[in-house]
Amino acid sequence: MASTSPRVLSGIQPTAGSFHLGNYLGAVRQWVALQESHDAFYMVVDLHAITVPQDPAELRANTRLAAAQLLAAGLDPERCTLFVQSHVPEHAQLAWIMNCLAGFGEASRMTQFKDKSAKHGAGNATVGLFTYPILQVADILLYQANQVPVGEDQRQHIELTRDLADRFNGRFGETFTVPEPYILKETAKIYDLQDPSIKMSKSASTPKGLINLLDDPKTTAKKVKSAVTDTDTVIKYDTENKPGVSNLLSIYSTLTGRTIAELEAEYEGKMYGALKTDLAEVMVEFVTPFRTRTQQYLDDPETLDSLLAKGAEKARAVAAETLATAYDKVGLLPAKH
Repeated sequence: MASTSPRVLSGIQPTAGSFHLGNYLGAVRQWVALQESHDAFYMVVDLHAITVPQDPAELRANTRLAAAQLLAAGLDPERCTLFVQSHVPEHAQLAWIMNCLAGFGEASRMTQFKDKSAKHGAGNATVGLFTYPILQVADILLYQANQVPVGEDQRQHIELTRDLADRFNGRFGETFTVPEPYILKETAKIYDLQDPSIKMSKSASTPKGLINLLDDPKTTAKKVKSAVTDTDTVIKYDTENKPGVSNLLSIYSTLTGRTIAELEAEYEGKMYGALKTDLAEVMVEFVTPFRTRTQQYLDDPETLDSLLAKGAEKARAVAAETLATAYDKVGLLPAKH
């Protein structure tokens, strides 16, 4: 039976190994919530990963690891469609049509390309890195997604998707749903524990400032206890003057569902050590079952692979229909079977 809920689509790259707390609170946790209210499609975007050099064995292992962590975080294959991007060849096929519709200038204006090519050296940037926003357009349009959960930094890519959907529809007739960005709430912006002026991320964070969800719980507790605070001793939320303490309160609030005001009241007159000790416990309680569940999926690769195969089959049923319509509209001669 076709779902009447709005459809969402999102993806995560399998390049990071362990998810970190910023990934989880910023995106994955909200994906889990969206599967209750939406017809949700989530993918591990391995085709996007190869826009920069990857070790093949590592990429394969990280793809399974990303899928295992998404399941451990609460994605339910009965309530969402979870799959690996390369298992659905229609992504690459629709991307070619979109490449032929996108302007060179449009692609050059994508800020993420400028950032990423600067990081890898402009001379080493591949054509794939340049056109990956077009593959992202195809990812979204293939599933006729109504909404795309993204951070503010990805808004430009959704605008490109909307432009190309409108252009195709205008030239060839109504074919694609024009998606809306579903901007994820900023409540869960998590900062580096050692440098609270930068967002927690694999590329920018210091090793001691990054909480990897698959780290040993003792390591996680130690990182929380040695988080940077400030010279004052008052526990209050003030991002300008107390970014370190504010970050800890933010993490605490997001993981427990308690408001910042409640936490400020509870720690009034207490020292930073009390806040850090309690937060370390909250973190350990959270990461321990997450690690266990992830490991259970990794220990049984056959079950994991068959879950992903089922997800790909569900995804292909939608993707193949969209692609066939697009091919027909563009005037490609259908193959006789």
